[in-house]
Amino acid sequence: MMCTSCSESVERAIEMVDGVKKAVVGVALEEAKVHFDPNLTDTDHIVEAIEDAGFGADLISSGKDVNKVHLKLEGLNSSEDATFVQNFLESTQGVSQVEIDLSEHKVTVSYDPNLTGPRSIIQYLEEASHGPNIYHASLYTPPKRRETERLKETQMYRNRFFISCLFSVPVLLFSMVLPMIPTYGNWLDYKVHNMLTIGMLLRWILCTPVQFIVGQRFYVGAYHALRRRSANMDVLVALGTNAAYFYSVYIAVKALTSNTFEGQDFFETSAMLISFILLGKYLEVVAKGKTSDALAKLTDLAPDTAHLLTLDGEGNVISEMDINTQLMQKNDIIKILPGEKVPVDGVVTDGQSYVNESMITGEAKPIAKGPGDKVIGGTMNENGCLQVKATHVGSETALSQIVQLVEAAQLARAPVQKLADQISRFFVPMVVAAAFITWLGWFIPGVAGLYPKHWIPKVMDEFELALQFGISVLVVACPCALGLATPTAVMVATGKGASLGVLIKGGNALEKAHKVKTVVFDKTGTLTVGKPEVVSAVLFSHFSMEEFCDMATAAEANSEHPIAKAVVEHAKKLRQKLGSPTEHASEAKDFEVHTGAGVSGKVGDRTVLVGNKRLMMAFHVPVGPEVDDYMMKNEQLARTCVLVAIDGRVAGAFAVTDPVKPEAQIVVSSLRSMEISSIMVTGDNWATANAIAKEVGIGKVFAETDPVGKANKIKELQLKGMTVAMVGDGINDSPALVAADVGMAIGAGTDVAIEAADIVLIKSSLEDVVTAIDLSRKTISRIRLNYVWALGYNVLAVPIAAGILYPFTGIRLPPWLAGACMAASSLSVLCSSLLLQSYKKPLHIKDSKDSSLD
Repeated sequence: MMCTSCSESVERAIEMVDGVKKAVVGVALEEAKVHFDPNLTDTDHIVEAIEDAGFGADLISSGKDVNKVHLKLEGLNSSEDATFVQNFLESTQGVSQVEIDLSEHKVTVSYDPNLTGPRSIIQYLEEASHGPNIYHASLYTPPKRRETERLKETQMYRNRFFISCLFSVPVLLFSMVLPMIPTYGNWLDYKVHNMLTIGMLLRWILCTPVQFIVGQRFYVGAYHALRRRSANMDVLVALGTNAAYFYSVYIAVKALTSNTFEGQDFFETSAMLISFILLGKYLEVVAKGKTSDALAKLTDLAPDTAHLLTLDGEGNVISEMDINTQLMQKNDIIKILPGEKVPVDGVVTDGQSYVNESMITGEAKPIAKGPGDKVIGGTMNENGCLQVKATHVGSETALSQIVQLVEAAQLARAPVQKLADQISRFFVPMVVAAAFITWLGWFIPGVAGLYPKHWIPKVMDEFELALQFGISVLVVACPCALGLATPTAVMVATGKGASLGVLIKGGNALEKAHKVKTVVFDKTGTLTVGKPEVVSAVLFSHFSMEEFCDMATAAEANSEHPIAKAVVEHAKKLRQKLGSPTEHASEAKDFEVHTGAGVSGKVGDRTVLVGNKRLMMAFHVPVGPEVDDYMMKNEQLARTCVLVAIDGRVAGAFAVTDPVKPEAQIVVSSLRSMEISSIMVTGDNWATANAIAKEVGIGKVFAETDPVGKANKIKELQLKGMTVAMVGDGINDSPALVAADVGMAIGAGTDVAIEAADIVLIKSSLEDVVTAIDLSRKTISRIRLNYVWALGYNVLAVPIAAGILYPFTGIRLPPWLAGACMAASSLSVLCSSLLLQSYKKPLHIKDSKDSSLD
C-alpha cells in the first residue's frame, strides 16, 4: 500500500466479502483488523479478496488465539501421526485449537493459560508416544514476519534502484553530459541508418529494461488500481513514463524511416523518473520502519530466558533450571538475580531489591520491592535477589498488553485524516486532467503562434515542449505525502507516549485530547495517594471499643473501597492494642453496598451501618450535635468521617485521612498555565472536598456525588460547550470516564477503569495528565504542519511544473526533476513525523524525598 487511496481500496475489497461486518486498514502500520461472522466467511476468503484487489496479505492472528505455542515435533512422520496428535491434544484440558504442518514437522497450539501451559503441552506430547512412534517436542520460534517483510521490501527497492541506475546513468550521460563535450560526444551523432543516431539507439536500448522490467511494479499497481476503478500514484507514474517513452519510440522510428526528419527523444526522462521514484520509495520504506521503533523496543524488553525454581512443601529450593521465557506458566516460581530483567509479571515471594521500571512506566527512580509486591515483566532488577511467583504470562503480561494496545491505537484512524481521504478520492483524476489541459495549453497556442518562437528550445518543437510540461505535471503531484501526514505522526506519537508511560488509544483520543479545556479529577486515589489511614476513632454510645471495632470490621470486611480497607485494618490493630485479640471474626449477613454512601448488614442480631452522613439520613438514623461537631472539626482538616450506626443509633466514628499526592498542586497550576481549568468531583463530603481542593489549588468542586452523578456532571459541562477530560482510577469512575470526551485512567487503578479510558497513565503520577495533553497538542500541530507541507507542495509544484514561471524567468521543471521533487515531498512528511521521537515531557516532578537527598 502506497497511500490512503490504496488503504481505502483494501478496505472496500474486504467489506465487499459476504459476512464482513467492519474492516479498518492502517496504511502506515500495513495491517488490517477485520470483524467478520465465521458462519459466513473465513480468513482465507478475506486474504483472497485482498489479493484479488492487487495487494499481498498474510494472516497475523485470528480470533482469541493470542496464547499460542509453536513446537517442532520429531517423530511426526505420517498423516496418521498428525491425526493422532491433533485428536490427542484437542482432548487435553485447556487446549482450544491445534494446527499441524506435517511437511515442516511443526505444531501450533492455542491454549488457555489458566488451565495449561507450554511445558505441560510438551509433556503431554511426549507422553502421547505409542508403540514405535516416540515424539520429542521442542520450542520453535517462527521468524518475525513484519520485520522480514520490511527487510524484503527495503532490499527490493534498493536493488531495483541500483539496477535502474545501472541503465539510467549511461542514458543521462549520452543525452545530457557527453553532447556538451564535443571531443568526447561527437561519436554519438554518427548515423546508424537514415537519421537514427548511435546516441538515440543506445538510449532506446538502455531505457527499455528500466521502463518495462524495473518499472514493472508501476504497471502492475496501475492495472490493479484501474481495475478497482480507483487511481493512485502508480497510475500517474505509469502515464508519465509511458508518455515520455512511447513518444521517444515514435521519434526513433520516424528517424529510422526518414532521411530528413530531426527530432528530440526523451528516453532519459522516463529512465531518470523511474530511478528517482524508486530512490524516494526506498528512503520512504526505511523512514517508515523507524516510525515503529518505540514499539519494537517495547517488544524486545522481555528477556529470552528465566531461572525456574522447584520448591518442596516447606518452600525450600530443590532444583533450579534455565528455561525459555516462552515456556513459562502461571504460578511458576522464578529467581531473578541482580542486573537481570524480570521475565514475566508476578508477585515477590522472597527477597528484597530495587527494581527499575522506567522502561514501562517512565518512572526514573528505582522502586523498592519486597514480599507481596508486584513486579512487571521487562523491568530491571537492580541490586538484590528476588524470588517471584508468575501471575501473568504470554500475552497477558503488562508488556504484551501495552504492545497490543499501542498496535490497536496505531490502526485506529484519526478524524483529522478524513481530509486526506476525501482529497485522495479525486486527486489523481484532477492531476490527469490538469496535465492534459497543460499539454493543450502549451501545444495549441504554440501551433497558432500565440507565443514567441524563442520560448521553444532549439532541440524541440511545440508538441515536445507541451508534452514535457504535461509529463512534469503528472509526476510532480504527490498523493502519498497527503496519505502519510496523519498515520505516521500518530504512529510515532503513540509509540513515544508508550515509552513515557502514557498509553494513547488511537488517533481519535489524540485529537480529542488536544482540544481539552477542562480536566475533571476524582479525589480518592487520583488527587490523593489512595491509601487512606484512620487517624482517630471515637465512641458516641454505651458500646465498648471492642464491640464497636468488631461490628465495624464485620460490616466492612466485604467492601472493596480503600476507606473500608483502612477502617478494617485500624479496627483490627485497635482490637490487638486493647489486649483482647479477635476471636473468630463474625461476618455480616444481608450485606449491601450503597454506592457513594457506605455499607449495611446484619452482624449477629444487630443491624450495622457504616458510611457517611448521607447513609445515616437514608436509614433515618439521627445524627446528634456531638457527632456533627466531631465531623465538622475533622472535615476542616481534610479528613473523611466514617460513621458507625448500630441498631439505629450512631455508636462511634472513624476519622480517615488520605494524603494529597505531592505533585497535585504543580499539575493543577501547569494546567492553568495551559489555559485548562481543573474541577474536582468526589463522593466525599463537602467540607473534606473543599479542604483538599484548596490545598491543590482547584477552584470548583462537586462533592457527595455518586458514580452516575459524576457522569451527569461531565455531561452538564459538555452542554456548556466544553471539551472535558476525566481523570480517575476506580470502578466507580468508569461511567464518568466513558462520558468524558477524553477518559484518563491512572494505571494503578482497576482493569474496568483502564478498559473505559481513552488514555491510560501507566504510572500513578498526575504529571502524565499534562504529558498526555501536551503530547496530543504537539502531535496535532505536527499533523497540521504535515498537511500544510503536503498540500502546499502540490499547490506550488503543479503550477511550476505546468510552466507558469517559464514565460517570465525561463525556469522549467524537467520531468525527471519533477519526479525527484515528488519523492522528496513524501520523505519530508515522514521526517517531519519522525521529529516527534525527540519529544520531551513538559513536567519533571521529583518526590520531596528525592529533593531532600539532592
